Amino acid sequence: MINIRRSEERGGGDYGWLNTHYTFSFNTYHDPKFMGFRSLRVINEDWVAAGQGFPTHPHQNMEIITYILEGELEHKDSLGTGSIIRPGDGQRMSAGSGIRHSEANPSKTKAAHLLQIWIEPDRAGHKPSYEQKEFPEAEKRNKLRLIASPDGKDGSVTIHQDAKLYVSLLSPGKEVSHEISKGRHAWLQIAKGAVELNGTQLNQGDGAAVSDESKVTIKGTEGAEVLLFDLA
Repeated sequence: MINIRRSEERGGGDYGWLNTHYTFSFNTYHDPKFMGFRSLRVINEDWVAAGQGFPTHPHQNMEIITYILEGELEHKDSLGTGSIIRPGDGQRMSAGSGIRHSEANPSKTKAAHLLQIWIEPDRAGHKPSYEQKEFPEAEKRNKLRLIASPDGKDGSVTIHQDAKLYVSLLSPGKEVSHEISKGRHAWLQIAKGAVELNGTQLNQGDGAAVSDESKVTIKGTEGAEVLLFDLA
């Protein structure tokens, strides 16, 4: 079974410094049909204006992944971390028992385009931590590259949940497949371009919840960038 979440159905709004679209209920946007999917709680597609950003604010008990599509984002947190997140990076912040952080677009001319992803942890109270790695384009071109997992497999960043995040850059006409183990589920998010998921057309900003399927096949109908979550 595949349940489609179309881009134009998402919540969010344009606040001047931030243009955002919420796949799931977030902040003041509430849709009882889309409160999350399995442990996946938030996928926000954000455009942060040049020189703008999210001021320092707290989080607890959430695995937070920032995935940059265009531009850069400067991260600072109460652990003393200071980094620039760029396209191709796998980055996660485990808020755990409590952390404060800020995210800002350092460019004076160009908006930053990104996906902000929250995954519920396996338990409350983990020690806060931060991790960031670069994943070259060649490792994602027409293949699924694991970038986040519970055990750091294949050099992925680690998260405190039985969930895996894969990324693929698909050329037109190329396809990738992923086996879904019995009892597991998947979510596919189209970050750029357009694909067919098991024959169903999905466009930029669309998402799809997958349950009771043994396999997903993703075919690029134009150049595409996709995120695939394998979830318990």
